[in-house]
Amino acid sequence: MDIVGFLKSQFICHLLICYIFIVSGLIINFIQLFTLILWPINKQLFRRINCRLAYCISSQMVMLLEWWSGTDCTLYTDPESYPKYGKENAIVILNHNFEIDFLCGWNFCERFGVLGSSKVLAKKELSYMPIIGWMWYFLEIVFCKRKWEEDRKTVVQKLLNLRDYPENFWFLIHCEGTRFTEQKHQISMQVAEAKGLPKLKYHLLPRTKGFAVTVQCLRNVVSAVYDSTLNFRNNENPTLLGVLNGKKYHADLYSIFNILQFLLFIIGRRIPLEDVPEDEQECSTWLHKLYQEKDAFQEEYYRTGTYPAVPTVPPRRPWTLLNWLFWALLLLYPLFKLLINMINSGSSLTLASFAFVIII
Repeated sequence: MDIVGFLKSQFICHLLICYIFIVSGLIINFIQLFTLILWPINKQLFRRINCRLAYCISSQMVMLLEWWSGTDCTLYTDPESYPKYGKENAIVILNHNFEIDFLCGWNFCERFGVLGSSKVLAKKELSYMPIIGWMWYFLEIVFCKRKWEEDRKTVVQKLLNLRDYPENFWFLIHCEGTRFTEQKHQISMQVAEAKGLPKLKYHLLPRTKGFAVTVQCLRNVVSAVYDSTLNFRNNENPTLLGVLNGKKYHADLYSIFNILQFLLFIIGRRIPLEDVPEDEQECSTWLHKLYQEKDAFQEEYYRTGTYPAVPTVPPRRPWTLLNWLFWALLLLYPLFKLLINMINSGSSLTLASFAFVIII
C-alpha cells in the first residue's frame, strides 16, 4: 500500500473528516435557521441562498467519492441528449441496489451543476436528523410516512410548491422504495405473481403511486424523466465505509434513451415527460413496463459487462474539493490550537476528556 492509501485508511483521518462535516454542517444549519426571515419577504431569494448552503454540506459527501476515494464512473448517453443535462428540470429514476446509491445520485447531480437544488422523496424520520435532514427541510424536500392514505395530500402540496422553484432541479426517486435484498426480492415477486405482473430478476416491483403523483404535479415544470441504472464492475458491492477508507470503485451508469459514463454512475435514457401517461393507472402500467426494460438491460450488463452505447466521461468540477478545503482550513486551525494548549497544560484528565469527546 502506498503512503497516500495508508493515510486514507487511518482512523485519525476519518475522525478529522467527520469532525469537519459535523461542525460545518451544524454551522450551516444554524445559518439556514436565520434565512427563515426571508421566506415572507422574498421566497425566491430564500430558496437560492439555501441551495448554496445545502451545496456546502452535500458537496462534502461527493468530495469523498470523487477526490478522496477517486471512484471512476462511466456514463453512457445519447450525444443529442447530453447537452440538456443540467439545463432542465427532470425526474431521475434510480435503481436501489447499493449502500451508496444516494451518493452516486448526488455525484451525478454535481457533474451537471444541480447538486444544491436536487430533491428527493424521503422518509419523514429523516427530517429530524441533524445536518442532512435539517438541510433537506430548508430545501423543501418532500417527506412522507410511507402510509399513502396519510401521505397523499402532504406529498401533493409539497410537489405543487416546487412549480415556481427558481433553480433547475432534479427530483431523484427510488421507485422500489427500499434497497434490493434477496429476501425482499422473493416477497416482491410473490406480490407480482399475485397481481399477474411479469416477474423481475434484478429489481423489486416499483411503487407506482408516488411516481404517478410526482409526474402529475410536476407536469409542465419537469421536461423529462431520466431512467438510470447503476452498476459496479467486477461484482463490487461498495459501502460508505469503503469510500471513507479511500477505496476506489468503478461504476457504470446507463440511461436508456441517453447513456453516459462518468466518474461513478450510469444514466439510462432521457424520456420526454409528454411520453409519460398522466392518468394514474396508465402511468402505473408504464412504470411497470419501464422496470421490465430495466431488468433486460441489467441482464445484458451482467452478460457482457457493458452497455450498448458510447461512453462519455465528464470532467470533475473543482468546487466540491475547494468547498471542503475551505471548511478544513477554517475548522482544523482552532482544533489544533486547542489541542496544543491542552498538551501544554499537562493535564492528563483534560486530554483524555478531549479525546473521548472527539471520538464520540
